[in-house]
Amino acid sequence: MTLELYQRVIINRDIPTENLRQGDVAWLLDTVPGKSDGEDGCVLEIFNMLGESIHVAIVPASAIEPLRADLVPSVRILERQP
Repeated sequence: MTLELYQRVIINRDIPTENLRQGDVAWLLDTVPGKSDGEDGCVLEIFNMLGESIHVAIVPASAIEPLRADLVPSVRILERQP
């Protein structure tokens, strides 16, 4: 799957280490090569509902997918990690 940079993507599974949940929307900023035996990573920027940047995360490329017309956005309260 090839995704264009600077496009919105959806997280397709929970990623607790980054405080991301399935269904969260992020902007794809960059891709980074994986180790010789691992998959590539994607650098994402996450925004709150006011459009303020709140987090930058690197996730496996398989953890994101493009937005689709059959998806409906929702909101959740951000759980702050200590």
